Amino acid sequence: MKSIFYRILGLLTRWLGGWFFSLIAGGIATGYFVLFPRRVGVGLRFYNALFPQRHRLYHLWCTFRQFIDFTHVFRDRLVLGVDGAITSDFDGWERLRDAMDGSGGILLMSHMGNWEVAARLLKKTLPGLKLLLYMGVKQKEQIESLQKEAVRQSDIRIIGVDKSGGSPLDVVEGIRFLRDGGLVSITGDRAWQEEQRTLPVRFLGRDVRLPAAPYVLSLTAGVPVFVFFALRTGPGHYHFTASPPIVLSTAERSQREAVMRRAAQTYADLLEAAVRRHPFQWHHFDEFLAPDH
Repeated sequence: MKSIFYRILGLLTRWLGGWFFSLIAGGIATGYFVLFPRRVGVGLRFYNALFPQRHRLYHLWCTFRQFIDFTHVFRDRLVLGVDGAITSDFDGWERLRDAMDGSGGILLMSHMGNWEVAARLLKKTLPGLKLLLYMGVKQKEQIESLQKEAVRQSDIRIIGVDKSGGSPLDVVEGIRFLRDGGLVSITGDRAWQEEQRTLPVRFLGRDVRLPAAPYVLSLTAGVPVFVFFALRTGPGHYHFTASPPIVLSTAERSQREAVMRRAAQTYADLLEAAVRRHPFQWHHFDEFLAPDH
């Protein structure tokens, strides 16, 4: 049912224009804001940490803005195939190009901005790009299935990882992909399962645990990590950034944990800076911060 509604909404949007989608999606987002107080509570706690000097009403307004901003993700996905509908500029593209000419690299993404716009436009920005996405699998999520299929049609490889953590063969495939000069994209701000190995960092003055998988993969394959953001800077326009390479290397197994923690903290610092610049594009709707004691 959801997938049918999404397809109909897409057709009507292309026929009537973006205003129609904004009207319908805005109404749905407002409904979620009113009817799901627990999800609103997650936003309130996050924006309280981001803006500790501001009043609770301001945090409530920020959470509402977060819900509304999330609708842009779906709208831009719908019009992505229309020539000229979505534009972008890119700081650091040459770093990814050099990685493709060398040993490959880890593209560390986040629940900020729009990953699908980034993935599909990267294919146009970097000719010959070989991109593999590790993505979490949500059971019975029909809309997300449609979105992933659109990415596959862009000649991007996708490996879905469920709550069991996926197959060891998925990791082997990622390493082979990297050694062939490909880029492997993996999220840096959400663990796929409760038992997954994590690393402690500081974020917005709070304790946070981030998945260790990107850094383990980097050490195993001997490739650098690039922190990547795709942030909406105007109607239909995105700004991409790829950080300088984070190189993880150590000859001693006893030092691996410390090396990964430093890399994870570098990512957390860049993520915090991005959130402060674009606070409403934080599309992480699960509890992220440890309680403030």
